[in-house]
Amino acid sequence: MTKYDELAKILFEFSYRDEMLDIPFKPRAYQLASESVGALKDDVETTWRKGGIKALKDLPGIGQSIAEKIDEFFRTGKIKEYEKMHKEFPVDIWGLSRIEGLGPKHIADLYKHLKVKNLEGLQWALEKHKVRTIPRWGQKSEDKLARGFALMQRASGRRLLGEILPLADEIVAALKKVKGVKHCTYAGSLRRMQETVGDIDLLATSSDPIRVMDAFTKLPLVESIHECGKTRASVRLKIGIDADLRVVPDNVYGAALQYFTGDKRHNVLLREFALSKGYTLSEYGLFKRSHGARSAKPKLVVCKTEEEIYTAIGMDTPPPEIRVGADEIEAAQKHKLPKLIPYSSVKGDLQVQTNWTDGDSSIEDMAKAAQAAGLEYIAITDHTKSLGFINGLDEKHLAKQGAEIDKLNKKIRGFSILKGTECDIRKDGSLDLSDTALASLDWVGVSIHSAFHLSRAEQTKRIVKALSNPYVDCFFHPTCRLIGKREPIEFDFDEVLAAAKKNHVALEIDCYPDRSDLNDLHVRAAVKAGVMLSIDTDAHSPDHFSYIKLGEAIARRGWASKKDILNTKTAKQLFAYLAQK
Repeated sequence: MTKYDELAKILFEFSYRDEMLDIPFKPRAYQLASESVGALKDDVETTWRKGGIKALKDLPGIGQSIAEKIDEFFRTGKIKEYEKMHKEFPVDIWGLSRIEGLGPKHIADLYKHLKVKNLEGLQWALEKHKVRTIPRWGQKSEDKLARGFALMQRASGRRLLGEILPLADEIVAALKKVKGVKHCTYAGSLRRMQETVGDIDLLATSSDPIRVMDAFTKLPLVESIHECGKTRASVRLKIGIDADLRVVPDNVYGAALQYFTGDKRHNVLLREFALSKGYTLSEYGLFKRSHGARSAKPKLVVCKTEEEIYTAIGMDTPPPEIRVGADEIEAAQKHKLPKLIPYSSVKGDLQVQTNWTDGDSSIEDMAKAAQAAGLEYIAITDHTKSLGFINGLDEKHLAKQGAEIDKLNKKIRGFSILKGTECDIRKDGSLDLSDTALASLDWVGVSIHSAFHLSRAEQTKRIVKALSNPYVDCFFHPTCRLIGKREPIEFDFDEVLAAAKKNHVALEIDCYPDRSDLNDLHVRAAVKAGVMLSIDTDAHSPDHFSYIKLGEAIARRGWASKKDILNTKTAKQLFAYLAQK
């Protein structure tokens, strides 16, 4: 858990504590602050460093009292009020709250009567049938809680976008074939192309909603049905994730799509701006408020498309990927939204592994698969000798691989294969291949595969030294994270950005689903710093080239345009760029 996740957790637990104590208003304030910190992450600390408590209050959901607690957290690494609360009420509120329907008062009851402090304690209480003994609970409440606990265990955490997106596309394609369906799409975090997804939110319009509900609940992917009404259904899919479908009239589709796309902070700020212009906005449309009699009904203005809603209140339409309730609102008002990189802009993949090391296919098969996926070139970037357990290449084998690439470039028409490497950065910042070997290559990527736990200063020094090598073209998967498996390494990102810019080294957006590295906040910082980026799949198999869309989504979330991405260039343009470098 990062410190930003820890801070979000603390604020969330404050909200539950105040709910237990029946304190009005404050629980919601803490909840909103927790969501804001969870979304903004290191932007919160950056804001604090620049302007302290006063600057924090400008962030969505942060008031004076909460800003003071955040200030204390960043100054001391803890919040005294939270430590006192935890001593008086030593319960894992965060963990227990993951169970559907287990609210603050329930958690308080479990501790008061059974001394349940965490999920392990709850499991014991359920197995021993102790929960039913709590006053006003009973067997039905115990059974419901047991089901919720089992569900949480099966579906712990969020799922990777790359895992869920193809499934969502499959559902949408199936529903579009249902008679009477005019529109169908996914909304929520999927439409915003977040790196992880909690569930699948679907929106459709149809002249026959009941037919759509029936088709949806009978999809082969569905394991069980939570509920099914005339216009809304919720199901559990066999992979262990929920999917919710709403069917709305065609004439309110735009308003509903805007509302259910989110995120919450964006919608709150948008509604506030609409109110300032004399409108009210909901999932049913944009309405002009009446200034006459109280009983006068607001007049519907627009609701058919998202674009006409934003236009009516004097804004451009922010692409879904950047709707985070931050400065996209102001940029849309000032008509200064960025021109984001369009999907399908990437022309080549500059990190591809083959069966020379840990890939599962030959160079030729990977090249043909990339060409079939619509790409114009790839760089072969097998690992180097430090990674002996996967037969990393030394200088001799790298030269032999280069000879094979030369032959294939003559054989495969209309496609280019670059000689490259994923050269290992040693602990001291030196590289795993000689400069002579690196100079012989078209494309040199460097990456870290060891010594992940160096201090921030040591890791930064290590990276900067590696990027200073004149033959290095790109820094692969810079933070080394694996979502849900390995935390990012610690280094001074601003200092690394400066080194990358000075040495004309691109930073990679590795779009392999469990990497998504760089993330969107890093991408935006790189764009602001004028550092080039490369979107690569880190392909180890021919089917991995489909991941490019995930990388383009990260770039879009980071406000990157086509000119910011190195491999939107044609092969000829890329070779010219590298020659100039």
